[in-house]
Amino acid sequence: MLYAHEVVLNELAQGLRPMAQGVEWFEGLSEDDRRKALHALVLFCGQARACEEDVPESIARSGIRPTHTPAVMLTKWRFGMAGLPAYELTKSFRLLVALFSIADTRRRVLHCADGCGHEWHNLPERLRDTT
Repeated sequence: MLYAHEVVLNELAQGLRPMAQGVEWFEGLSEDDRRKALHALVLFCGQARACEEDVPESIARSGIRPTHTPAVMLTKWRFGMAGLPAYELTKSFRLLVALFSIADTRRRVLHCADGCGHEWHNLPERLRDTT
């Protein structure tokens, strides 16, 4: 069973939830929970097999500037965004969701196109409606 935050993050990555709603959800979390969500996103990016070639598109999709600290970190393939100052967390969130979305989309196309047993690729309607 997926935790509620895992459902939200996967819905964002799959385009089932608008980013504006995701940012609102993220900014409504305590600072500690925002840092935990970023840590989860980093793990999801790894599981989805994100690669350095995904970085430029991730920055473009995220809407943050390439000169912002989280973007600079990602171009160096560094994922310590959860340790950044609080004012950098939302930018980090937008960037990591974009990276996760790119990698997960590729994974679904290459490995899950004919269906799969990944719970996060088969989100029930009831979860989408209640989260």
